[in-house]
Amino acid sequence: MKAKEANFLQFLRSSPQFSIPIYQRTYSWTERECWQLWSDIIRTGKSDTITAHFVGSIVYIEKSVYQITSPSSLLVIDGQQRLTTVTLLLEALARVLEKHPDQNYEPLDGFSAIKIRSYLLKNPLENGEKRYKLILSQTDKDSLIALVDKAEQPPELSIRINENFGFFENWIQDQDRNLINLCKGLAKLMVVDIALTRGQDNPQLIFESMNSTGRELSQADLIRNYILMGLEQERQTQLYRQFWRPMEIEFGQEAYSWAFDRFMRHYLVVKTGEIPNINEIYEKFKVYAQSSPVVTADVEALVADLRQFARYFCAMALGRETDPDLKLAFQDLRELRVDVAYPLLLELYHDYSTQTLAKSDFLDAVRIIESYVFRRAICSLPTNSLNKTFATFSKALKKDRYLESIKAHFLLMPSYRGFPSSDEFCRQLQTRDLYNFPRKLYWLRCLENFNRKEPVPVDEYTIEHIMPQNPRLSGEWKQALGPEWKRIQETWLHTLGNLTLTGYNSEYSDRPFPEKRDISGGFNESPLKLNKGLGQLDNWNEDTIKDRAERLSKIAVKVWELPQLSDDVLAAYKPAPEPGAYGIVDHPQLAEGKMKELFDALRKEVLAIDPCVTEEFLKLYIAYKAETNFVDVIPQAKRLLLSLNLKFSELIDPRGISKDMTGIGRWGNGDVQVPLTSVEDIPYAIGLVRQAFEVQMGADVEA
Repeated sequence: MKAKEANFLQFLRSSPQFSIPIYQRTYSWTERECWQLWSDIIRTGKSDTITAHFVGSIVYIEKSVYQITSPSSLLVIDGQQRLTTVTLLLEALARVLEKHPDQNYEPLDGFSAIKIRSYLLKNPLENGEKRYKLILSQTDKDSLIALVDKAEQPPELSIRINENFGFFENWIQDQDRNLINLCKGLAKLMVVDIALTRGQDNPQLIFESMNSTGRELSQADLIRNYILMGLEQERQTQLYRQFWRPMEIEFGQEAYSWAFDRFMRHYLVVKTGEIPNINEIYEKFKVYAQSSPVVTADVEALVADLRQFARYFCAMALGRETDPDLKLAFQDLRELRVDVAYPLLLELYHDYSTQTLAKSDFLDAVRIIESYVFRRAICSLPTNSLNKTFATFSKALKKDRYLESIKAHFLLMPSYRGFPSSDEFCRQLQTRDLYNFPRKLYWLRCLENFNRKEPVPVDEYTIEHIMPQNPRLSGEWKQALGPEWKRIQETWLHTLGNLTLTGYNSEYSDRPFPEKRDISGGFNESPLKLNKGLGQLDNWNEDTIKDRAERLSKIAVKVWELPQLSDDVLAAYKPAPEPGAYGIVDHPQLAEGKMKELFDALRKEVLAIDPCVTEEFLKLYIAYKAETNFVDVIPQAKRLLLSLNLKFSELIDPRGISKDMTGIGRWGNGDVQVPLTSVEDIPYAIGLVRQAFEVQMGADVEA
């Protein structure tokens, strides 16, 4: 590897051609990065005390063996964004200079339109692609060539290339033909010219080290380069065009930059069963790609598998599904923002695609997932367990009884992950503030269009509070609501019973209910199912709000259904209790006296923490589990030792009674030990135990 400092424009002028390898990401700089470069150039040009401005490095390797008679293109390993952006700026500058040929910039090292084009943008004596100083990949290539040739843009133009060129054109025009500072700044740009030696330097390792922060490249970019960079060029091109390019097209230019990383994370969960941190996707992918089954299958099988699962993801997450029933179901999931469910959904879609899972069962499964997430949101159940719920769900699938096993697993999940009952869902739905619910149009649309063959476009309507929001209610409203009108308004204003849809929001305003009912377009004439029955009411008060909420909640139970299985079928999925090898009799310290009393009081409180907590007697201690052990109780003659399964640094212990057991041999699991000698100390000890439980329950929060 050879590195040296170089003037950027001289570097461009002396190089035959820069070519972006097919595996590199597309041009991705936005207005923000372009403006930063522009500002730096103008600032540098204005100051005589600034002799140079460093803009980074350009790392490249000869495309093939170098021959003096036929100089080879330089394959750019790092520096595409800077090269492309400066090229766009030079093209915009050349066009302005062509319009003003009387402007003389000759003292500034050849700043004329013809010299910019002949030395920095083109190789005028060459033909074909060799004619251009910079050759990008795919859509970017055609758009840049069209700009440099001042030709019409291709049908599938590069958004970033054209937008950024437009920015530079506008900024140059704002200089009002005073371009001396721009030219001076461009002339002072410096880069580090890094040439790799073919066959000696490892481009992938160098590429990783120069992008180790992960800020310049997305995780998906690093993965693509990791897969393709080490292959021969012909093989790179074949795999890229056959598999990777179709993925980029399906994601689209705008979505690719943010959605592909999300997809890669979900893909790794499917393949490994582990949830990677969003900033560690690349490292986790390398571990997966180096595993024996993947290595044995070869790189083409890996890229083909990625392409297949990317197609599933785009269908569900980006609205690319063509089947109308599935398309609507996926739209509802997107609106509900059920991102955590994609690992399970990807596996279900794969089995649907390979005809292991029937379409009707797939559709039912999607709707069950939707119901599960929505019911939990309405019941205000914690979301921090959902990642692990869906990441590990596939372990419970029995693919010869696919839908049945999905229903059974949902119904048998412990309380903190459980499927809310219909009674609880109805109760919470009737009293919850649904107006400020993050996805209020979602639930209104689902209720309105339930069992409709001709769906109502809810987006065209506005949300109407039947009892007005205005805290200064009119006399008519106060009379209708009664002497407790203020309490009624505060209690029921944003709840299910008082909310509906209308196209006449401005006409309704704060009118009394009879006027809202009887005016032209009022509730009497409304075609919406949500407004059914309002036209027959004489008044609107607390009782009618409650009655309507109860009626709508009964419909909601059918919209967001609880899975149904017979007791006999469900019983077959319950794990058989394992015969205990040990019991309380194996711990003589607990047989009688003070330790028995202390243990009985403690176990009662630990089991009451959550219905999911289970107790298991082992040879040396008693384990209490949720996901796994969160506290172990070690009986001793005069005390109980509690071993808490969390880091000592995570524990809040105001009394300082706990002990750090990290790296010290002990019975039980966990790094924290707490002594317990009296019943009076149990409430404080339970506060410490609960922390271990909550850490375990929150351990799968998305990073």
